[in-house]
Amino acid sequence: MEILIAIGYLLCLLFIFLFSLGQLHLSWHYLRQLSEKNNKVSSPPAEWPAVTIQLPIYNEQYVVERLIDAVTQVDYPADRLEIQVLDDSTDETVQMLARKIATYQQAGVNIQHIRRKERKGFKAGALAYGLEIAKGEFIAIFDADFLPAPDFLKKTVPHFAEDKVGVVQTRWGHVNKNYSLLTRLQAFGLDGHFTIEQGGRSHAGSFINFNGTGGVWRKACIYQAGGWSDDTLTEDLDLSYRAQMKGWEFVYLEDVEAPAELPIFMPAIKSQQFRWNKGAAECARKHLSHIFQNHPQRKMRWVNRAHAIMHLFNSSVFLFLLLGAILSVPMLLIKQHHPYLNTFFKLGAVFVLGFFSIGAFYWIATIRTVKHGRLLYFVKHYPLFLVITMGLSLHNALAVAEGLLGFKSPFLRTPKFNVTNTKDKPSRNVYLHHKVSPITWLEVLLALYFVFGIVSAFFVADYGMLLFHTMLALGFGAVALYSFTAPKHA
Repeated sequence: MEILIAIGYLLCLLFIFLFSLGQLHLSWHYLRQLSEKNNKVSSPPAEWPAVTIQLPIYNEQYVVERLIDAVTQVDYPADRLEIQVLDDSTDETVQMLARKIATYQQAGVNIQHIRRKERKGFKAGALAYGLEIAKGEFIAIFDADFLPAPDFLKKTVPHFAEDKVGVVQTRWGHVNKNYSLLTRLQAFGLDGHFTIEQGGRSHAGSFINFNGTGGVWRKACIYQAGGWSDDTLTEDLDLSYRAQMKGWEFVYLEDVEAPAELPIFMPAIKSQQFRWNKGAAECARKHLSHIFQNHPQRKMRWVNRAHAIMHLFNSSVFLFLLLGAILSVPMLLIKQHHPYLNTFFKLGAVFVLGFFSIGAFYWIATIRTVKHGRLLYFVKHYPLFLVITMGLSLHNALAVAEGLLGFKSPFLRTPKFNVTNTKDKPSRNVYLHHKVSPITWLEVLLALYFVFGIVSAFFVADYGMLLFHTMLALGFGAVALYSFTAPKHA
Protein backbone atom coordinates (compact mmCIF):
# COMPACT_ATOMS: atom_id res chain seq x y z
CA MET A 1 0.00 0.00 0.00
CA GLU A 2 2.84 2.40 0.86
CA ILE A 3 4.35 1.88 -2.61
CA LEU A 4 1.01 2.59 -4.28
CA ILE A 5 0.60 5.80 -2.27
CA ALA A 6 4.12 6.87 -3.19
CA ILE A 7 3.59 6.14 -6.91
CA GLY A 8 0.25 8.00 -6.91
CA TYR A 9 1.88 10.94 -5.16
CA LEU A 10 4.72 10.96 -7.69
CA LEU A 11 2.34 10.90 -10.67
CA CYS A 12 0.37 13.82 -9.26
CA LEU A 13 3.55 15.84 -8.78
CA LEU A 14 4.65 14.97 -12.30
CA PHE A 15 1.41 16.25 -13.83
CA ILE A 16 1.55 19.48 -11.80
CA PHE A 17 5.18 19.95 -12.80
CA LEU A 18 4.38 19.46 -16.49
CA PHE A 19 1.48 21.89 -16.16
CA SER A 20 3.77 24.53 -14.64
CA LEU A 21 6.32 23.98 -17.41
CA GLY A 22 3.57 24.49 -19.96
CA GLN A 23 2.59 27.78 -18.35
CA LEU A 24 6.24 28.83 -18.27
CA HIS A 25 6.59 28.05 -21.97
CA LEU A 26 3.50 30.16 -22.73
CA SER A 27 5.09 32.99 -20.73
CA TRP A 28 8.19 32.74 -22.91
CA HIS A 29 6.10 32.90 -26.07
CA TYR A 30 4.15 35.83 -24.71
CA LEU A 31 7.33 37.79 -23.98
CA ARG A 32 8.59 37.02 -27.47
CA GLN A 33 5.33 38.29 -28.89
CA LEU A 34 5.72 41.56 -26.99
CA SER A 35 9.25 42.04 -28.29
CA GLU A 36 8.09 41.43 -31.86
CA LYS A 37 4.97 43.56 -31.71
CA ASN A 38 4.87 46.01 -34.60
CA ASN A 39 1.86 48.09 -33.43
CA LYS A 40 0.34 47.82 -36.89
CA VAL A 41 -3.22 49.12 -36.96
CA SER A 42 -5.65 47.38 -39.29
CA SER A 43 -7.17 49.81 -41.78
CA PRO A 44 -10.95 50.10 -41.86
CA PRO A 45 -12.57 48.39 -44.86
CA ALA A 46 -13.67 50.42 -47.86
CA GLU A 47 -17.20 49.36 -47.01
CA TRP A 48 -18.20 48.14 -43.58
CA PRO A 49 -19.65 44.61 -43.74
CA ALA A 50 -23.00 43.62 -42.25
CA VAL A 51 -22.77 42.61 -38.58
CA THR A 52 -25.27 40.89 -36.32
CA ILE A 53 -24.87 41.35 -32.57
CA GLN A 54 -26.29 38.40 -30.64
CA LEU A 55 -27.26 38.77 -26.98
CA PRO A 56 -28.16 35.38 -25.43
CA ILE A 57 -30.36 36.09 -22.39
CA TYR A 58 -31.87 33.85 -19.74
CA ASN A 59 -33.46 35.42 -16.66
CA GLU A 60 -31.16 38.43 -16.25
CA GLN A 61 -33.48 41.14 -14.93
CA TYR A 62 -30.71 42.92 -13.00
CA VAL A 63 -28.38 43.59 -15.93
CA VAL A 64 -30.30 43.40 -19.23
CA GLU A 65 -31.29 47.05 -19.38
CA ARG A 66 -27.72 48.30 -19.07
CA LEU A 67 -26.67 45.71 -21.69
CA ILE A 68 -29.26 46.96 -24.19
CA ASP A 69 -28.27 50.57 -23.49
CA ALA A 70 -24.61 49.76 -24.13
CA VAL A 71 -25.12 47.72 -27.29
CA THR A 72 -27.45 50.25 -28.91
CA GLN A 73 -24.68 52.85 -28.51
CA VAL A 74 -22.20 50.84 -30.61
CA ASP A 75 -20.81 53.10 -33.33
CA TYR A 76 -21.42 51.33 -36.63
CA PRO A 77 -23.32 52.15 -39.85
CA ALA A 78 -26.98 51.68 -38.95
CA ASP A 79 -27.86 50.04 -42.26
CA ARG A 80 -25.11 47.43 -41.72
CA LEU A 81 -26.00 46.46 -38.14
CA GLU A 82 -28.72 44.37 -36.52
CA ILE A 83 -29.11 43.37 -32.89
CA GLN A 84 -30.68 40.05 -31.88
CA VAL A 85 -31.86 39.73 -28.29
CA LEU A 86 -32.09 35.94 -27.97
CA ASP A 87 -34.38 35.82 -24.98
CA ASP A 88 -35.09 32.43 -23.39
CA SER A 89 -36.26 34.02 -20.12
CA THR A 90 -39.16 32.74 -18.07
CA ASP A 91 -39.53 35.64 -15.63
CA GLU A 92 -39.87 39.40 -15.45
CA THR A 93 -36.89 39.77 -17.78
CA VAL A 94 -39.21 39.15 -20.75
CA GLN A 95 -41.38 42.19 -20.01
CA MET A 96 -38.38 44.38 -19.18
CA LEU A 97 -36.77 43.52 -22.49
CA ALA A 98 -39.98 44.01 -24.44
CA ARG A 99 -40.37 47.55 -23.09
CA LYS A 100 -36.71 48.45 -23.59
CA ILE A 101 -36.54 47.03 -27.10
CA ALA A 102 -39.77 48.75 -28.16
CA THR A 103 -38.33 52.10 -27.07
CA TYR A 104 -35.23 51.64 -29.20
CA GLN A 105 -37.22 50.29 -32.14
CA GLN A 106 -39.29 53.48 -32.11
CA ALA A 107 -36.04 55.43 -32.22
CA GLY A 108 -35.05 53.59 -35.40
CA VAL A 109 -32.63 51.02 -33.97
CA ASN A 110 -32.62 47.65 -35.78
CA ILE A 111 -33.09 45.48 -32.70
CA GLN A 112 -35.20 42.31 -32.51
CA HIS A 113 -36.70 40.51 -29.53
CA ILE A 114 -36.39 36.83 -30.45
CA ARG A 115 -38.00 34.11 -28.34
CA ARG A 116 -38.02 30.35 -28.84
CA LYS A 117 -40.88 28.05 -27.93
CA GLU A 118 -38.48 25.72 -26.12
CA ARG A 119 -35.11 26.41 -24.48
CA LYS A 120 -33.46 23.51 -26.25
CA GLY A 121 -29.67 23.43 -26.19
CA PHE A 122 -29.39 26.32 -23.70
CA LYS A 123 -26.98 29.06 -24.87
CA ALA A 124 -25.69 27.04 -27.83
CA GLY A 125 -29.25 26.44 -28.98
CA ALA A 126 -30.13 30.13 -28.70
CA LEU A 127 -27.08 31.17 -30.73
CA ALA A 128 -27.85 28.58 -33.41
CA TYR A 129 -31.50 29.67 -33.57
CA GLY A 130 -30.54 33.30 -34.08
CA LEU A 131 -27.86 32.43 -36.60
CA GLU A 132 -30.43 30.92 -38.95
CA ILE A 133 -32.09 34.32 -39.41
CA ALA A 134 -29.05 36.55 -38.90
CA LYS A 135 -28.34 38.86 -41.84
CA GLY A 136 -24.79 39.74 -40.82
CA GLU A 137 -21.66 38.35 -42.42
CA PHE A 138 -20.09 38.62 -38.97
CA ILE A 139 -21.59 37.71 -35.59
CA ALA A 140 -20.61 39.59 -32.42
CA ILE A 141 -21.64 37.91 -29.15
CA PHE A 142 -22.04 39.45 -25.69
CA ASP A 143 -23.29 37.80 -22.51
CA ALA A 144 -25.78 39.69 -20.34
CA ASP A 145 -23.19 41.10 -17.93
CA PHE A 146 -21.00 42.67 -20.64
CA LEU A 147 -20.76 46.36 -21.50
CA PRO A 148 -19.11 46.76 -24.92
CA ALA A 149 -17.60 50.15 -25.74
CA PRO A 150 -19.07 52.14 -28.66
CA ASP A 151 -15.96 51.53 -30.79
CA PHE A 152 -15.92 47.75 -30.24
CA LEU A 153 -16.89 46.75 -33.79
CA LYS A 154 -14.69 49.35 -35.46
CA LYS A 155 -11.72 47.95 -33.53
CA THR A 156 -12.46 44.30 -34.28
CA VAL A 157 -14.07 44.02 -37.72
CA PRO A 158 -11.00 45.34 -39.65
CA HIS A 159 -9.04 42.29 -38.48
CA PHE A 160 -11.17 40.10 -40.76
CA ALA A 161 -9.42 41.57 -43.82
CA GLU A 162 -7.92 38.14 -44.54
CA ASP A 163 -10.50 35.53 -45.54
CA LYS A 164 -8.89 32.83 -43.38
CA VAL A 165 -9.63 34.71 -40.13
CA GLY A 166 -12.65 33.11 -38.48
CA VAL A 167 -12.71 34.76 -35.04
CA VAL A 168 -11.52 37.94 -33.37
CA GLN A 169 -11.48 37.64 -29.56
CA THR A 170 -10.92 40.54 -27.16
CA ARG A 171 -9.71 40.73 -23.56
CA TRP A 172 -12.26 40.72 -20.77
CA GLY A 173 -12.26 43.70 -18.45
CA HIS A 174 -13.79 43.79 -14.97
CA VAL A 175 -16.28 46.52 -14.07
CA ASN A 176 -16.34 45.45 -10.39
CA LYS A 177 -12.75 44.27 -9.91
CA ASN A 178 -12.32 46.26 -6.68
CA TYR A 179 -15.66 45.31 -5.15
CA SER A 180 -14.15 42.73 -2.76
CA LEU A 181 -11.25 40.38 -2.18
CA LEU A 182 -13.08 37.66 -4.12
CA THR A 183 -13.52 39.86 -7.20
CA ARG A 184 -9.88 40.99 -7.06
CA LEU A 185 -8.68 37.39 -6.94
CA GLN A 186 -10.94 36.39 -9.85
CA ALA A 187 -9.59 39.31 -11.87
CA PHE A 188 -6.04 38.28 -10.96
CA GLY A 189 -6.62 34.80 -12.38
CA LEU A 190 -8.54 35.87 -15.47
CA ASP A 191 -5.91 38.48 -16.35
CA GLY A 192 -3.37 35.67 -16.57
CA HIS A 193 -5.53 33.84 -19.09
CA PHE A 194 -6.29 36.94 -21.15
CA THR A 195 -2.65 37.95 -21.42
CA ILE A 196 -0.22 35.03 -21.17
CA GLU A 197 -2.38 32.09 -22.26
CA GLN A 198 -4.21 33.69 -25.16
CA GLY A 199 -1.22 35.73 -26.31
CA GLY A 200 1.30 32.92 -25.79
CA ARG A 201 -0.74 30.31 -27.64
CA SER A 202 -1.39 32.76 -30.46
CA HIS A 203 2.33 33.48 -30.87
CA ALA A 204 3.15 29.76 -30.80
CA GLY A 205 0.66 29.07 -33.59
CA SER A 206 -1.32 26.84 -31.23
CA PHE A 207 -5.07 26.62 -30.73
CA ILE A 208 -6.63 29.46 -28.77
CA ASN A 209 -10.29 29.77 -27.91
CA PHE A 210 -13.24 32.06 -28.29
CA ASN A 211 -14.24 32.87 -24.72
CA GLY A 212 -17.99 32.67 -25.22
CA THR A 213 -18.46 36.44 -25.32
CA GLY A 214 -16.62 39.63 -26.15
CA GLY A 215 -15.67 38.43 -29.63
CA VAL A 216 -16.74 38.30 -33.25
CA TRP A 217 -17.21 35.27 -35.53
CA ARG A 218 -17.30 35.06 -39.30
CA LYS A 219 -20.65 33.38 -39.98
CA ALA A 220 -19.10 31.15 -42.67
CA CYS A 221 -16.60 29.86 -40.09
CA ILE A 222 -19.37 28.79 -37.72
CA TYR A 223 -21.18 26.88 -40.45
CA GLN A 224 -18.09 25.23 -41.90
CA ALA A 225 -17.00 24.08 -38.44
CA GLY A 226 -20.37 22.36 -37.92
CA GLY A 227 -22.27 25.04 -36.03
CA TRP A 228 -23.03 25.45 -32.34
CA SER A 229 -23.35 22.22 -30.35
CA ASP A 230 -24.79 21.70 -26.87
CA ASP A 231 -23.06 18.37 -26.13
CA THR A 232 -20.57 20.14 -23.81
CA LEU A 233 -21.03 22.90 -21.24
CA THR A 234 -18.40 25.00 -23.02
CA GLU A 235 -19.84 25.35 -26.51
CA ASP A 236 -17.34 28.14 -27.15
CA LEU A 237 -14.24 25.96 -26.60
CA ASP A 238 -15.78 23.10 -28.56
CA LEU A 239 -16.55 25.21 -31.64
CA SER A 240 -13.15 26.90 -31.37
CA TYR A 241 -11.34 23.58 -31.76
CA ARG A 242 -13.56 22.38 -34.58
CA ALA A 243 -13.05 25.65 -36.45
CA GLN A 244 -9.27 25.69 -36.07
CA MET A 245 -9.01 22.05 -37.15
CA LYS A 246 -10.75 23.19 -40.34
CA GLY A 247 -7.93 25.67 -40.91
CA TRP A 248 -9.57 28.86 -39.67
CA GLU A 249 -7.31 31.34 -37.90
CA PHE A 250 -8.18 33.18 -34.69
CA VAL A 251 -6.98 36.70 -33.87
CA TYR A 252 -6.61 37.74 -30.24
CA LEU A 253 -6.66 41.47 -29.43
CA GLU A 254 -5.24 42.07 -25.96
CA ASP A 255 -5.49 45.83 -26.38
CA VAL A 256 -9.26 45.79 -26.98
CA GLU A 257 -11.22 45.38 -23.75
CA ALA A 258 -14.76 44.05 -23.27
CA PRO A 259 -15.80 44.95 -19.69
CA ALA A 260 -17.94 42.52 -17.68
CA GLU A 261 -19.15 41.85 -14.16
CA LEU A 262 -17.48 39.30 -11.90
CA PRO A 263 -19.51 37.06 -9.53
CA ILE A 264 -19.49 38.48 -6.00
CA PHE A 265 -20.48 35.46 -3.86
CA MET A 266 -18.76 32.10 -3.50
CA PRO A 267 -21.76 29.97 -4.63
CA ALA A 268 -21.91 31.99 -7.88
CA ILE A 269 -18.15 31.59 -8.35
CA LYS A 270 -18.47 27.85 -7.78
CA SER A 271 -21.28 27.63 -10.31
CA GLN A 272 -19.19 29.40 -12.94
CA GLN A 273 -16.08 27.38 -12.13
CA PHE A 274 -18.03 24.13 -12.31
CA ARG A 275 -19.34 24.93 -15.78
CA TRP A 276 -15.93 26.04 -17.09
CA ASN A 277 -14.00 23.10 -15.66
CA LYS A 278 -16.52 20.39 -16.49
CA GLY A 279 -17.01 21.81 -19.98
CA ALA A 280 -13.26 21.87 -20.60
CA ALA A 281 -13.04 18.22 -19.50
CA GLU A 282 -15.94 17.34 -21.82
CA CYS A 283 -14.09 19.02 -24.69
CA ALA A 284 -10.93 17.09 -23.81
CA ARG A 285 -12.92 13.86 -23.96
CA LYS A 286 -14.45 14.92 -27.27
CA HIS A 287 -11.36 16.26 -29.08
CA LEU A 288 -8.30 14.48 -27.66
CA SER A 289 -8.20 11.87 -30.41
CA HIS A 290 -8.50 14.60 -33.05
CA ILE A 291 -5.34 16.27 -31.74
CA PHE A 292 -3.27 13.27 -32.83
CA GLN A 293 -4.81 13.14 -36.28
CA ASN A 294 -3.57 14.98 -39.35
CA HIS A 295 -5.85 17.74 -40.59
CA PRO A 296 -5.41 18.71 -44.25
CA GLN A 297 -6.49 22.30 -43.59
CA ARG A 298 -4.14 22.82 -40.65
CA LYS A 299 -0.55 21.74 -40.20
CA MET A 300 0.32 20.95 -36.60
CA ARG A 301 3.82 20.62 -35.19
CA TRP A 302 4.45 18.49 -32.14
CA VAL A 303 4.63 21.59 -29.94
CA ASN A 304 1.17 22.66 -31.16
CA ARG A 305 -0.22 19.24 -30.28
CA ALA A 306 1.40 19.46 -26.84
CA HIS A 307 -0.11 22.89 -26.25
CA ALA A 308 -3.52 21.63 -27.39
CA ILE A 309 -3.35 18.71 -24.96
CA MET A 310 -2.36 21.02 -22.10
CA HIS A 311 -5.10 23.44 -23.11
CA LEU A 312 -7.83 20.79 -23.14
CA PHE A 313 -6.60 19.24 -19.88
CA ASN A 314 -5.94 22.52 -18.07
CA SER A 315 -8.81 21.92 -15.68
CA SER A 316 -7.53 18.42 -14.88
CA VAL A 317 -4.79 19.98 -12.77
CA PHE A 318 -7.42 20.25 -10.02
CA LEU A 319 -7.78 16.45 -9.94
CA PHE A 320 -4.05 15.95 -9.51
CA LEU A 321 -3.72 18.83 -7.06
CA LEU A 322 -6.45 17.38 -4.85
CA LEU A 323 -5.18 13.81 -5.01
CA GLY A 324 -1.56 14.86 -4.50
CA ALA A 325 -2.54 16.99 -1.52
CA ILE A 326 -4.50 14.15 0.09
CA LEU A 327 -1.64 11.69 -0.44
CA SER A 328 0.97 14.11 0.92
CA VAL A 329 -0.21 13.60 4.51
CA PRO A 330 0.23 9.79 4.59
CA MET A 331 3.52 10.29 2.70
CA LEU A 332 4.70 12.44 5.59
CA LEU A 333 4.03 9.58 8.00
CA ILE A 334 5.08 6.72 5.73
CA LYS A 335 8.59 8.06 5.20
CA GLN A 336 9.24 7.87 8.92
CA HIS A 337 8.85 4.07 8.78
CA HIS A 338 10.19 3.48 5.27
CA PRO A 339 13.29 5.63 4.70
CA TYR A 340 13.74 4.15 1.22
CA LEU A 341 10.67 6.14 0.15
CA ASN A 342 12.42 9.41 0.95
CA THR A 343 13.22 9.80 -2.74
CA PHE A 344 9.53 10.02 -3.56
CA PHE A 345 8.99 12.53 -0.80
CA LYS A 346 11.90 14.71 -1.87
CA LEU A 347 10.22 15.07 -5.22
CA GLY A 348 7.86 17.37 -3.34
CA ALA A 349 10.44 20.02 -4.20
CA VAL A 350 8.71 20.04 -7.58
CA PHE A 351 5.90 21.92 -5.85
CA VAL A 352 8.34 24.73 -5.07
CA LEU A 353 9.52 24.83 -8.69
CA GLY A 354 5.94 24.91 -9.87
CA PHE A 355 5.17 27.69 -7.39
CA PHE A 356 7.87 29.89 -8.93
CA SER A 357 6.97 28.94 -12.51
CA ILE A 358 3.34 29.86 -11.99
CA GLY A 359 4.52 32.91 -10.07
CA ALA A 360 6.49 34.07 -13.12
CA PHE A 361 3.38 33.52 -15.24
CA TYR A 362 1.23 35.76 -13.05
CA TRP A 363 3.98 38.33 -12.46
CA ILE A 364 4.20 38.95 -16.20
CA ALA A 365 0.40 39.23 -16.34
CA THR A 366 0.54 41.74 -13.47
CA ILE A 367 3.08 43.86 -15.32
CA ARG A 368 0.75 43.96 -18.31
CA THR A 369 -2.52 44.69 -16.49
CA VAL A 370 -1.59 46.81 -13.45
CA LYS A 371 -0.32 50.35 -13.98
CA HIS A 372 0.82 51.36 -10.50
CA GLY A 373 2.09 49.50 -7.44
CA ARG A 374 2.63 46.26 -9.34
CA LEU A 375 4.95 44.59 -6.83
CA LEU A 376 2.69 45.29 -3.86
CA TYR A 377 -0.36 44.16 -5.87
CA PHE A 378 1.36 40.92 -6.82
CA VAL A 379 2.68 40.18 -3.30
CA LYS A 380 -0.80 40.78 -1.84
CA HIS A 381 -2.75 38.76 -4.38
CA TYR A 382 -0.62 35.89 -5.67
CA PRO A 383 -0.38 33.89 -2.39
CA LEU A 384 -4.09 34.46 -1.70
CA PHE A 385 -4.97 33.45 -5.25
CA LEU A 386 -3.08 30.17 -4.76
CA VAL A 387 -4.76 29.57 -1.40
CA ILE A 388 -8.29 30.04 -2.79
CA THR A 389 -7.42 28.00 -5.90
CA MET A 390 -6.34 25.15 -3.64
CA GLY A 391 -9.53 25.54 -1.64
CA LEU A 392 -11.61 25.19 -4.81
CA SER A 393 -9.76 22.05 -5.89
CA LEU A 394 -12.36 19.63 -4.45
CA HIS A 395 -15.28 21.37 -6.14
CA ASN A 396 -13.43 21.74 -9.43
CA ALA A 397 -11.96 18.23 -9.35
CA LEU A 398 -15.47 16.79 -9.06
CA ALA A 399 -16.52 18.88 -12.08
CA VAL A 400 -13.55 17.59 -14.08
CA ALA A 401 -14.25 13.99 -13.08
CA GLU A 402 -17.87 14.31 -14.23
CA GLY A 403 -16.73 15.76 -17.54
CA LEU A 404 -14.11 13.09 -18.20
CA LEU A 405 -16.51 10.29 -17.25
CA GLY A 406 -19.26 11.65 -19.49
CA PHE A 407 -21.81 12.56 -16.80
CA LYS A 408 -24.20 15.15 -18.22
CA SER A 409 -25.69 18.13 -16.39
CA PRO A 410 -27.69 21.21 -17.47
CA PHE A 411 -26.16 24.59 -18.28
CA LEU A 412 -26.40 26.66 -15.07
CA ARG A 413 -26.19 30.42 -15.39
CA THR A 414 -24.13 32.54 -12.99
CA PRO A 415 -26.31 35.14 -11.22
CA LYS A 416 -25.22 38.77 -11.62
CA PHE A 417 -26.17 41.69 -9.38
CA ASN A 418 -25.39 44.88 -11.32
CA VAL A 419 -22.71 45.97 -8.85
CA THR A 420 -19.71 47.90 -10.13
CA ASN A 421 -18.06 49.39 -7.02
CA THR A 422 -17.92 49.10 -3.25
CA LYS A 423 -20.73 51.61 -2.82
CA ASP A 424 -23.19 49.40 -4.67
CA LYS A 425 -25.24 47.12 -2.45
CA PRO A 426 -26.71 44.07 -4.17
CA SER A 427 -30.47 44.13 -4.14
CA ARG A 428 -32.50 41.05 -3.34
CA ASN A 429 -31.58 38.60 -6.09
CA VAL A 430 -34.32 36.14 -6.93
CA TYR A 431 -31.84 33.91 -8.79
CA LEU A 432 -29.63 33.18 -5.79
CA HIS A 433 -31.12 30.08 -4.18
CA HIS A 434 -28.17 28.93 -2.13
CA LYS A 435 -28.15 26.12 0.36
CA VAL A 436 -25.11 24.52 1.88
CA SER A 437 -24.12 21.48 -0.17
CA PRO A 438 -22.40 18.29 1.00
CA ILE A 439 -19.30 19.47 -0.88
CA THR A 440 -18.99 22.40 1.53
CA TRP A 441 -18.97 20.03 4.49
CA LEU A 442 -16.31 17.97 2.73
CA GLU A 443 -14.27 21.17 2.37
CA VAL A 444 -14.51 21.62 6.13
CA LEU A 445 -13.29 18.05 6.66
CA LEU A 446 -10.38 18.63 4.27
CA ALA A 447 -9.43 21.80 6.13
CA LEU A 448 -9.30 19.74 9.36
CA TYR A 449 -7.42 16.98 7.54
CA PHE A 450 -4.65 19.39 6.56
CA VAL A 451 -4.58 20.86 10.05
CA PHE A 452 -3.78 17.28 11.07
CA GLY A 453 -0.99 17.36 8.46
CA ILE A 454 0.39 20.53 10.05
CA VAL A 455 0.33 18.98 13.52
CA SER A 456 1.93 15.80 12.17
CA ALA A 457 4.84 17.81 10.81
CA PHE A 458 5.70 18.96 14.32
CA PHE A 459 5.11 15.48 15.74
CA VAL A 460 7.62 13.85 13.37
CA ALA A 461 9.87 16.96 13.17
CA ASP A 462 9.62 17.06 9.38
CA TYR A 463 8.62 20.47 8.00
CA GLY A 464 9.07 19.92 4.26
CA MET A 465 5.32 20.06 3.55
CA LEU A 466 4.37 22.55 6.25
CA LEU A 467 3.80 25.49 3.90
CA PHE A 468 1.81 23.35 1.47
CA HIS A 469 -0.45 21.94 4.18
CA THR A 470 -0.95 25.38 5.73
CA MET A 471 -2.08 26.81 2.40
CA LEU A 472 -4.43 23.88 1.89
CA ALA A 473 -5.95 24.20 5.36
CA LEU A 474 -6.47 27.93 4.86
CA GLY A 475 -7.81 27.42 1.34
CA PHE A 476 -10.43 24.80 2.15
CA GLY A 477 -11.38 26.65 5.32
CA ALA A 478 -11.79 29.98 3.49
CA VAL A 479 -13.83 28.50 0.62
CA ALA A 480 -16.10 26.69 3.10
CA LEU A 481 -16.51 29.86 5.18
CA TYR A 482 -17.37 31.97 2.11
CA SER A 483 -19.89 29.29 1.12
CA PHE A 484 -21.53 29.17 4.55
CA THR A 485 -21.80 32.95 4.86
CA ALA A 486 -23.12 33.64 1.36
CA PRO A 487 -26.69 35.00 1.52
CA LYS A 488 -29.52 32.60 0.73
CA HIS A 489 -31.21 35.56 -0.99
CA ALA A 490 -29.27 38.75 -1.44
